[in-house]
Amino acid sequence: MKKYKILYVDPPWKFNNKNTGGNMKSGADSHYPTMSINELSKLDISSLCDDDCVLFMWWVASQPAEALELVESWGFTLKTMTGFNWVKQTSKGNPFFGMGFWTRQGSEMCLIATKGKPKRIDAGVRSVIMAENEKHSKKPDIFRKEIVKLMGDLPRVELFARETSEGWDVWGNEVESDIEITNGTER
Repeated sequence: MKKYKILYVDPPWKFNNKNTGGNMKSGADSHYPTMSINELSKLDISSLCDDDCVLFMWWVASQPAEALELVESWGFTLKTMTGFNWVKQTSKGNPFFGMGFWTRQGSEMCLIATKGKPKRIDAGVRSVIMAENEKHSKKPDIFRKEIVKLMGDLPRVELFARETSEGWDVWGNEVESDIEITNGTER
């Protein structure tokens, strides 16, 4: 099996709240099948990882403990919860007004975690990126470019991908997958 030095992941987080997927059309469950933390933890992610590997994983602001649990279950060591901060904008460049539990969310975070000793090659990559919010759950293309700028043109895979991207292998139920992952259910 091919080993990757970069894993880019946007897990299909399951919520048990009607405002985030239980009964409303705006929830994740209305867009794609979601997975519990238990289901996500059982995915054999380690079989994809090179000895020196970096994980870029989008996490949900209302579930930081679950994000940490998932990182650890996959055998990674957290480096930062705020590796990337996507400040969402409307198509007109205005701040995005999203949903939220306490405050209305207008940004998303991507953590960075490692296995082994991967090395960044560019210390000038910024964590805060302002970009348009497109369709549900789709992350702007700039993040893939910034990851490659940060780490180099290394073997890389996007898990739970919504589309294919040049230079990236992909896995997910919305794309023709380049790999197979066992012990779990594909999104």
